[in-house]
Amino acid sequence: MPTFDLYGFWRTSATYRVRVALAMKGLQAHEHIVNLDAGEQHTPAYRALNPLGGIPTLVEPGHAPLTQSLAILEFLEETQPEPPLLPPDRHGRARVRGLAGMLAADTHPLITPRVKKYLMTQGRFDDADWRAWQTHWFGTGLRAVEQRLASESDTGLYCHGDTPTLSDICLASVMAVMQVFQIEVEDIPTIERIVARCQTLEPFARAHPRRQSGAPAA
Repeated sequence: MPTFDLYGFWRTSATYRVRVALAMKGLQAHEHIVNLDAGEQHTPAYRALNPLGGIPTLVEPGHAPLTQSLAILEFLEETQPEPPLLPPDRHGRARVRGLAGMLAADTHPLITPRVKKYLMTQGRFDDADWRAWQTHWFGTGLRAVEQRLASESDTGLYCHGDTPTLSDICLASVMAVMQVFQIEVEDIPTIERIVARCQTLEPFARAHPRRQSGAPAA
C-alpha cells in the first residue's frame, strides 16, 4: 500500500474527513501542517500543489496532487475498497453521495477562512455578524440533513444502514468543527445520535481537531 503525504490543518473539516477515511482504510499518510492562520496556504510552494490554496491536498509519490476532500475520499475508496464507504447498490451510493454533498459542498464552504476574510473586509462584518453567519448556515444545512435522516427508511445506526459511509464522515466533520467554534444547532436528534456513535469509533476519535498537532490546549 502507498504512503501518502497529507497537507492539512488541525481544525479544518475537510482535513478531518480525509484523516478518518485514511484510518478506516488502514492507509498511512505523513501529515504536513499548512497553517491557515499564518497564511501558509498562500505561499508559492503550497499554491504549486493546490492553486486554490484549499485544504487538504493528498499526494501519492510519483503522481499529481489530489485536491477536494470528496474526490480524495472517492480515490481512497478505489485505492482500498475494504471496508467499503459506499453501499453496493446504485441508489444507496447516490443517497450517500447526496448526503455527503449537502454537508461538504453546500454547508461547509460557506464558513471557510476565505469566506470569513471577504466578509470581514469587503462585507464589513464584525465578530458578531460572522458568528451569526456561521450559526445560520450550519443550522440551515444540518436541519435539512436531519429532515432527511429522520424521515427516510434507509437511515439506520448510521446515515445509511448500519455501517459508516462517506456521509457519516462528512456529517461528523461538520459537527467536529462546530465544536471548535462553539456553535450549537438545536433539534437535530438523529444527527446527534449518529455522530455520538461515530465518535466511539477509533478512526473518528483519533481524527478530531483537538487531537491534532498544532491544536491549542483545551
